[in-house]
Amino acid sequence: MYCLYFFTETGVVSNYYQNFYMNNEYLSKEGLEKLKNELESLKTDKRKEIADRLKHAKSLGDLSENAEYKETLEAMNLMEDRIEKLEDIIKRAVVIEKGSGSSVQLGSAVKIKKEADGKICEYILVGQEEADISLGKISNQSPIGRALSGKGKGDKVKVLTPGGEINYTIENIS
Repeated sequence: MYCLYFFTETGVVSNYYQNFYMNNEYLSKEGLEKLKNELESLKTDKRKEIADRLKHAKSLGDLSENAEYKETLEAMNLMEDRIEKLEDIIKRAVVIEKGSGSSVQLGSAVKIKKEADGKICEYILVGQEEADISLGKISNQSPIGRALSGKGKGDKVKVLTPGGEINYTIENIS
């Protein structure tokens, strides 16, 4: 943890603590590559496409009442925001390897059993950007991801959800 102090003639105005580890974006090697490809596509193909659309919209005349021009400007702003976000994520990326060991960590595949009904679920613990529940990938920052992190096979975990508390037992970690 780092502490930064801001000074004035009268002394310390404030101090600011920043934990640089909290700013990391955890990604698999494949996830990082996917984001880099998306960024490259946006910077080349998509920018050119939007520039062409803007050129066409400008040729239609009065820009103050040109819906196509306004729509294209909005698309350009959304694209530039996404480019900025991707550049930031890639800059802060920490590549995680497939988890191994006796405790749940980023990259671990974990099999858990819901105590209430015995239902078995299998998840892979990933960073926030790669989370996709339909693919069985859950974020390390999600309630279940936080509850599982650091736990071992046979451990019981409580997950606090908006619908209430759910209890699980960790069946397997790989």
